[in-house]
Amino acid sequence: MAKKPIILGIETSCDETAVSLVQDNDSGVPKILSNVISSQFDVHKEFGGVVPELAARSHIEKIDLIAKKAIKESGVKLNDISAVAATVGPGLIVCLSVGLNFGKAMASSLNIPFIGVNHLEGHALSPKLHTKLDYPYLLLLISGGHSQYLSVNGLGNYKRLGTTIDDALGEAFDKTAKLLGIEFPGGPKLEKYAKKGDPKKFQLPMPIINKGGCNLSFAGLKTAILRISKNLKSEQEKFDLAASFQNTIENILFIKTKKAFEEFKKNNLNEKQFFVVAGGVAANKGIRDKLTEVSKQCNFQTIYPNINLCGDNAAMISMVGLEKYKLNQFDELDLPASPRLPLDKNAKFLKGAGVKI
Repeated sequence: MAKKPIILGIETSCDETAVSLVQDNDSGVPKILSNVISSQFDVHKEFGGVVPELAARSHIEKIDLIAKKAIKESGVKLNDISAVAATVGPGLIVCLSVGLNFGKAMASSLNIPFIGVNHLEGHALSPKLHTKLDYPYLLLLISGGHSQYLSVNGLGNYKRLGTTIDDALGEAFDKTAKLLGIEFPGGPKLEKYAKKGDPKKFQLPMPIINKGGCNLSFAGLKTAILRISKNLKSEQEKFDLAASFQNTIENILFIKTKKAFEEFKKNNLNEKQFFVVAGGVAANKGIRDKLTEVSKQCNFQTIYPNINLCGDNAAMISMVGLEKYKLNQFDELDLPASPRLPLDKNAKFLKGAGVKI
């Protein structure tokens, strides 16, 4: 019986140094053998955001140690690894280069295939790590750098239906948290603040809510938060502003997701419709609840990655590597890092915004 492939995946697109080993199995759901993640919160805390040069230096210092730990935890011998997969983009080029070069060197030394993986494709397919999921499905990818609705039609086959014309949702969370004095990384902590506040206290704008299809905009909302935050007089008002922000985001996504469902259904008439929500912001419980509500209204089944797979991780990179391995989709060792790598390469630029939609 042929050996089931084992893929070692590497993720260093931003401030997480991560290595994972994933193995194919007979059930159609890949098995995570190990998934080691080293965060850099302490490195960037005093700067209130990720400093690329410091992030890259931290990756260089940790990558060998994290890889050895992941291999040890998996119980896999080096010679049993079938291929090495590494994030090629998008991301910070100085960070991407660390994982990419480490992965190439490892593949070369073991004389096994090397596979470059789109970081966004990792998020897009991440639910496949714990559930069987057939194509096509609608994806909402919401993270610190990306906010997109995509039709996921197959491996490497994506059609963008909508995107943010300015800021990503995760960035809006982080900036709002910073204005409220929440310690970095503030975005994930903002929801806890919101639970202590009145979601109706502040009336906040919902940019392009009635136009632009399922495209999103958060810059105007961020500006309103900045203006209001300068006049807050108590800790309770901070909680109220956080709650109002959370509530506004939930309502924006409710309305825009309805529009995305309509767009998706134009080309997908399957009896069962699936809606995947992935990326770091997909861990937000209020957003999950609101999106589950709109999905039920529109007869979509909502699927979320496990909470520990919403943020950046290497298991999703290994899993995409496994899918590509089975199709013999390998890359040469001179594959360059691609910091602005899109999922839908045919997406057009939105005039005036400099953003692909």
